Amino acid sequence: MIVHQLAHVAVDAPIHDILTYHQNPEFTVQRGDVVLVPLGKRRVLGVVISTSEQTTNPEIEEAASAKKFSIKAIISLDEEWPRLSDHFLKWLEWVSDYYMHPIGLTTQLCFPSLRKIAKERKSSRPSVVPENQKRIFRHLTDEQNNCVAAIQAVSGFATHLVHGVTGSGKTEVYLQLFEKVLAENKKGLFLLPEISLTPQLIQRFAERFPDQIAVLHSQLTDRERTNQWWQIVENKKNILIGARSALFCPIESLGLIVVDEEHESSFKQDEKLKYNGRDCAIMLGRYSNCPVVLGSATPSLESWHNAQLGKYHLHQLKKRVQDRPLPSIEVVDMRLEKENEKKKQNTPFWLSENLYQSMQNSLSQNEQVALLLNRRGMAHMLFCPSCGYSVECPNCDISLTLHANSHLVCHYCDYHENIKSKCPDCKEGELTTIGLGTEKVEEDLKILFPHAVIARADRDEIQTRAQLEEVIQKMENNEIQILIGTQMIAKGLDFTNLKLVGLLLADISFNLPDFRASEKSFQLITQMSGRSGRHVALDEAPGKVIIQTYNTEHESIVYAQAHDYEGFAQKELGYRQQLNYPPFHKLAAIRIQSTDLERAKQTASQFAHRGRALQQKYAAFNQIELLGPAVAPLAKLRNQFRFHILLKNSQSQILNQFIKRIMHDSKWVPPQTKIVIDIDPINLL
Repeated sequence: MIVHQLAHVAVDAPIHDILTYHQNPEFTVQRGDVVLVPLGKRRVLGVVISTSEQTTNPEIEEAASAKKFSIKAIISLDEEWPRLSDHFLKWLEWVSDYYMHPIGLTTQLCFPSLRKIAKERKSSRPSVVPENQKRIFRHLTDEQNNCVAAIQAVSGFATHLVHGVTGSGKTEVYLQLFEKVLAENKKGLFLLPEISLTPQLIQRFAERFPDQIAVLHSQLTDRERTNQWWQIVENKKNILIGARSALFCPIESLGLIVVDEEHESSFKQDEKLKYNGRDCAIMLGRYSNCPVVLGSATPSLESWHNAQLGKYHLHQLKKRVQDRPLPSIEVVDMRLEKENEKKKQNTPFWLSENLYQSMQNSLSQNEQVALLLNRRGMAHMLFCPSCGYSVECPNCDISLTLHANSHLVCHYCDYHENIKSKCPDCKEGELTTIGLGTEKVEEDLKILFPHAVIARADRDEIQTRAQLEEVIQKMENNEIQILIGTQMIAKGLDFTNLKLVGLLLADISFNLPDFRASEKSFQLITQMSGRSGRHVALDEAPGKVIIQTYNTEHESIVYAQAHDYEGFAQKELGYRQQLNYPPFHKLAAIRIQSTDLERAKQTASQFAHRGRALQQKYAAFNQIELLGPAVAPLAKLRNQFRFHILLKNSQSQILNQFIKRIMHDSKWVPPQTKIVIDIDPINLL
């Protein structure tokens, strides 16, 4: 009998199985080690998941060898990378299993793309105050003190939801909590949406924790990212601030995880591993036995529901710091504005008399104005009034957006074409524009307020972090009087002199084919409103918010105007429960796509057929609600025809098993056809 020492490895390849290799006689590997292994004709990295011994009969061994399925040996141990700890590897295994993503591809997210170099180049780090400079501590309000004390009173793992109105001082609560963690010689992880990772925020942490901060975000070069990764892994820094991918940095002695703006949909990754950073952070806290703090002025309904059930500890900050007043919110019915012909001659159709007069008043007092329109470009679409033709993207089933009055752009595949004056369909009508975008607003405002400095912040104008930081700095220095932007200006920004906020066409997202449309609208309105009057004293007039809408009775507006998050949540949760939507049921979205329409349609039908056959065969799957297949709301994107199937059930494990059974070996899926599985989807378009 022969005894083999084996290692079971998750390899860097789109393979769901863990592969078995012989241990190399020159060294011994353990769970969590990074190794180089043969895979076909290639050599790939992998992470050792487990080791074992196997006793075999020489005759069986010889027969196996003759059939060419002999076990290969590990080539080398990659000692540069740290061994992944057992609890961190368990978390990675959970992530891989829950989101049904190959374990080898999941583990590789833990390592930077470049090798470590002995002599570090200068890396992009937050500017920090000198070690001997006095650190800034802010006096806590009673609410903040109570919040910090209540969180610190719970030992080990627990999830805490900090629900605080905009300007209530949630960041100071986080800083206090990190103080205690560092005092215990542990490390902290602070996650926030990429767009909220501003110099304002990083500087505030750097002032409190000089030379203790490492930062990971998308605008770093590969070398900068690698250097920052090693700073935290080698214990040279103690707090890691980053966007969702910072979760995968293997931090030892983790004592606290904070997820700020936890409601943000950008915590969900839409490509490859479709994970939700907030949910993964909670599970990482569980495996690391450390507290997880979620913070938001408008918590996701999933988190709020868990807090109401007692699964999360709820802490509320109901007042702004120094008792500063919340802004007054006025709603303008744009249907009535149409009747004001005199007004229409002086100002563009999208600007109400109320907002126009308020802007004039603010500018005369040297106060800043911010306008939100969650749509880029000059106009939403170009169409022919003679025949009804609209100019659409040849790659996507969507209208092109006009930019700079000269070219049309698809915001999904980046297709461009120059504008034509004559209709290409009927050859007679003149193409005309419908709708409104931030570029058009900027053009109109330059005519209305020729002496004001106007800036625009959207993905057309702001394409790098440096450009965003420049706009923020100019706002802080009062070099900008009017800021126009999409939702990138609605979150996390704090400008002392911003007293007036206007929301143009607040209706844009009300009627999207998405069960979260009302929730997202309420969150955006509330978050944007929260930028107004953040530094107004108690005895001063509060900041002002003007919401322009064609639907004044929409719940997201009614509750936002009253600053009533709890009322909105209760109402919306009632609807969700009736329809078995999250948080009452778990949801999985299946997207079937192909360049061939018929192939995509048939594959979607076959997926549904296989699912319904399983439901008839196994009682455990009877309660799964299978909806579809149906044409996706965005039926064609980037030359891919798309169909959707939705699955609902109260238990995620059953949904997971159901999908795995349907897919099985996936040999039934035809070539050039892809089935994309999205667990807990955020975007259903």
